Amino acid sequence: MIEFELLKRIIEAALLASGNPLTPTQLLALFGENEATSHDEIARAIASLQADCDSRGIELVEVASGFRYQVRQDVHPWVARLWTERPSRYSRALLETLALIAYRQPITRAEIEQIRGVAVSTHIVKTLEEREWIRVVGHRDVPGKPALFGTTRGFLDYFGLKSLDELPSLGEIRDIDEFDPQLSLGPPTQDESVAAVSDDPATLAAAAHQAGAVNDELASEADADERRPTNASTEAESPSPTLSASATDAETTEQDA
Repeated sequence: MIEFELLKRIIEAALLASGNPLTPTQLLALFGENEATSHDEIARAIASLQADCDSRGIELVEVASGFRYQVRQDVHPWVARLWTERPSRYSRALLETLALIAYRQPITRAEIEQIRGVAVSTHIVKTLEEREWIRVVGHRDVPGKPALFGTTRGFLDYFGLKSLDELPSLGEIRDIDEFDPQLSLGPPTQDESVAAVSDDPATLAAAAHQAGAVNDELASEADADERRPTNASTEAESPSPTLSASATDAETTEQDA
């Protein structure tokens, strides 16, 4: 049996060396037959490491893909100055589309368009898929077999969530304009067509709230926690309103140099 303090140091080093979150099973696989340990010991070591971080600038958190070390939010603004590349910036249309998929999944492109009142750019869907934030989870059993979109583990990891149940309720977001200065969701000006994607999941609630402003159905369903079932292939697809070319989102994803 490996000494507990050594076990902690091994797990800490593995988590720091790995580029991705690690599950307890993956951590357990680091040890050979002559280094007997157990899931309980791994869990106890992780809990101890989390406690060790209480007064530090980093924290050990569990996300959908496992455990990882990350910078605490209160020191993030200073640490972020180490990164020379500016964060990717995305259109409000993309953020609203991602938020609707997160809160109403599985959902078709036509249903997103019906809620937002404008057509969804193909570039937006492609960008979200390339970021591995969304994927096709099935097809609606109606003529045309439209794709049903849902979020991925990568989406949960980015926003620091273990499951979709941890998404904040739309009812928690009341004053959108004052919620997050990084995500201006009011009427856009010439300089406010894009926003950086904060990793605070409440930004999604704000975006979904804004996207559903033309349709109160979204807010009422989310506040009542009436999520669609995962297997929605037998539901009839809601008809999409006729959209002119001028109504199509002209906003596209941008990368700051």
